[in-house]
Amino acid sequence: MSKLAYLGPKGTNSEEAARFMLQNILKQSTEEVELIPFISIYETMMAVDKGLVDACLVPVENSIEGSVRITLDTLAHDVDLEVNAELLWSVHNQLLVAKGTTDIHTIISHEQPLAQCRTYLQEHYPQAKLVAVKSTAKAAEIVSAAGKGYAAIATLAAAELYNLEVKERDIQDISANYTRFILLTKRGNKGEDIRVFTSIKKKKTGDEKLMLICQIDGHAGSLYDLLGEFASRKINMTRIESRPARTTIGEYIFFMEIEPINSLAVIKEGLAAINKRCLWVKNLGIYPTSKAAGHWE
Repeated sequence: MSKLAYLGPKGTNSEEAARFMLQNILKQSTEEVELIPFISIYETMMAVDKGLVDACLVPVENSIEGSVRITLDTLAHDVDLEVNAELLWSVHNQLLVAKGTTDIHTIISHEQPLAQCRTYLQEHYPQAKLVAVKSTAKAAEIVSAAGKGYAAIATLAAAELYNLEVKERDIQDISANYTRFILLTKRGNKGEDIRVFTSIKKKKTGDEKLMLICQIDGHAGSLYDLLGEFASRKINMTRIESRPARTTIGEYIFFMEIEPINSLAVIKEGLAAINKRCLWVKNLGIYPTSKAAGHWE
């Protein structure tokens, strides 16, 4: 049986997204693919790299709070994975409490939902202590054990799972709150169990991306020269972001996503030129976008 990892425990947005990916995009059931929760995004990704599971679905970007830094840093420094698909997931944050709770002095959640609900929390619970934990489901579990006075920002599934009451629904500051997830597998793994996750890349739709990670030498104009290799070939870049290189202050790596709509020869030529201008490059592969996957909620 194939294994798909996600950020757990049960009841997280990540689990809901993983179930949707499994059933609606990959067309598999939980009888064919086992869903396995891990306690952190890092451990979820490392499980794939170590061969403990065949794939993982992890968040990489949120429409309100931006990039999920641990996902980017782990991709760059710690694992050798490739992207097979992305999923744009509509996030709904609920305020959950133990039944009978009236006053709230502590609110617990993952750091992303706490940030996504910042204005709501300041307006309604300015005196409450905010506590970040590894997942929204973990927050719900803690509140279930702690009892009155505590609240969790989590999912409706977590409310049911941990016997909590929904005090208020959809408390995110912006209604159009989306998290982009990516489906990752170990590069070069061609085992039978992994094919259910990699086969989606073969379904060409015209809505694909290619993700790259690279480090440049940092001389004046080096980033300009790098981007010029794409521009001169009319290759469209849809996203670029820098992160510390973990070497010394002032050195950065870059995450880039491009649309591989040009001819394959042009793309290969552009990538060859990029390799010459960088200290190193990671090509995470071409994959279908969320629009191709069909989940725009």
